[in-house]
Amino acid sequence: MQFDSTAPLSDPQATSPELVAALAHGRELHQLLEQEFEALRVQDLDTFEALQETKIGLFQILTRLTGVDSGSNRLDAPEWDVFKTLISDCRDLHRRNEVLISRKLDAIRGTLQTLRGSDPTASVDVYNRLGKLARSRGGRGYDEV
Repeated sequence: MQFDSTAPLSDPQATSPELVAALAHGRELHQLLEQEFEALRVQDLDTFEALQETKIGLFQILTRLTGVDSGSNRLDAPEWDVFKTLISDCRDLHRRNEVLISRKLDAIRGTLQTLRGSDPTASVDVYNRLGKLARSRGGRGYDEV
């Protein structure tokens, strides 16, 4: 179930100030995770790195507001269900970003293996420093040249 950021809370008078603040910070985290994905997609690592400090700060605030770091866990109250839905969506966005990072790292590792000549299944031709086709099997790898 997706979180609807425009949906009002079930009973605004019954909500605690912690819940109102947690929802605001949760929405901010949701937007930040979308920005993080976009930065990863276009390979803007400076923006991605800049978002990490803000994300950690939001996690700390949300931990304090929900009381999960102390004995007063507020998440068991029914009025926090809308917040739990929001955080569940944030978890899914975080996982999506993690998958994208993993795929990019795998592509980089594959490229490095090909350049080193250590991937026997690579179909890419690698040239030596003289511009001649390097020996693909049994020859010296890129890191040995």
